[in-house]
Amino acid sequence: MPIRVHNFGGVVGWNAKKYLPRLSSESYLKLQFVSRRRSQKNYIEYFLEHEEAPQPLVVNLETVNRCNSTCEFCTANIHAEKRPYKKMEEELYYSIIDQLQEWDYKGHLTLYGNNEPWLDKRIVGFHRYAREKLPDAFIFMSTNGLLLDVDKVKSIVPYVDQLIINNYCLDMKMHGNVKVIHDYVKEHPAEFKDVDILIQIRYLKEVLTNRAGSAPNKQSKGRIIKETCLMPFTDLWITPHGKLGICCCDNFEVTEMADLNRVSVKEGWNSESYRKLREAIVAGRQNYPFCKYCDFIDAGLRMDAVEDALKHRKMHGARQSVFKKK
Repeated sequence: MPIRVHNFGGVVGWNAKKYLPRLSSESYLKLQFVSRRRSQKNYIEYFLEHEEAPQPLVVNLETVNRCNSTCEFCTANIHAEKRPYKKMEEELYYSIIDQLQEWDYKGHLTLYGNNEPWLDKRIVGFHRYAREKLPDAFIFMSTNGLLLDVDKVKSIVPYVDQLIINNYCLDMKMHGNVKVIHDYVKEHPAEFKDVDILIQIRYLKEVLTNRAGSAPNKQSKGRIIKETCLMPFTDLWITPHGKLGICCCDNFEVTEMADLNRVSVKEGWNSESYRKLREAIVAGRQNYPFCKYCDFIDAGLRMDAVEDALKHRKMHGARQSVFKKK
């Protein structure tokens, strides 16, 4: 089936998010923290066994820092946006992809961050270049679908492994243009046999996480989160300026682990700033100021990659931890 539709719990789940938003959010987060605790711990141990940081599982490369939606849980929505407008310079973009090729990167890559990728008119060409240079990477696009039509879907699918359309709405229905895309793909499956297209029906006013205190509809109440976090160990977060931020929860682009205008991608991922962040957060978010109130939990795709890495660890054994030497 070249297209799937997911609505996160059907009518029951939808009504829980709509009428019991805080309870729904907190229950989900508690379940995720408990169920993932062991895998997170094992992956972090695996990561720290290496002298040189293992490659990120996901490279998030934001080419323009703007969105066109009104999602109430995100500071990138058109009513809450505060970032100075920035598009990534083409020379920098191509350099980053070339460096990932030299690094033999085969993980996940998305040209997306706190933004809508289709607001960048270069996005198809950028994906084409990434696919040429990184044939073994898993390239996926996440879009709110507001600018999407069948022709745009056709233009991007040769270069991505997965297309995620987040259909944010208030009525649990597909937008008209998304419905047209859905029906076309179902009627022409042969055209889309090499790509996974996923439509996610999502509540526009959903309460999710506080995203380090930045979420407009869930401000942090000063409750310290003592869970660790995988993001510094799994995700390379690149802003249009070429800065490496901590993660997607830095909506205002205030953190900087490295600057890719000055150092290479590999050097940035192995920077002293990253080392200090990882060393601090191993025992909990309370040990790093930016993260101490953040209740964000990473998406499922990372957990699949985490499990793959842990299987590799069992097959090839462990190495001495660089942090244990200090």
